[in-house]
Amino acid sequence: MRREEITVTKALYENDRATASLVSLAEGFKSSIYIEMPDKVINAKSIMGMMTLSLNKGTEFVVAADGEDENEAIDAILKFVK
Repeated sequence: MRREEITVTKALYENDRATASLVSLAEGFKSSIYIEMPDKVINAKSIMGMMTLSLNKGTEFVVAADGEDENEAIDAILKFVK
């Protein structure tokens, strides 16, 4: 399992298309991928779950991935939100 702390540099919540793109990106990996906030943990492959997050610019969260392509998944998500 790999975990990385991330600070959002794009306002994802304000743009539904960006959130959908992030979910689509996560769905392309075999690993389980989760977004961890202080008060909840969301499956990054769930559009409904991801739409509940306020991933505004400056938001800090942890992305966790577990599986055979976890490093590639984390690297891709880091690149997407920065």
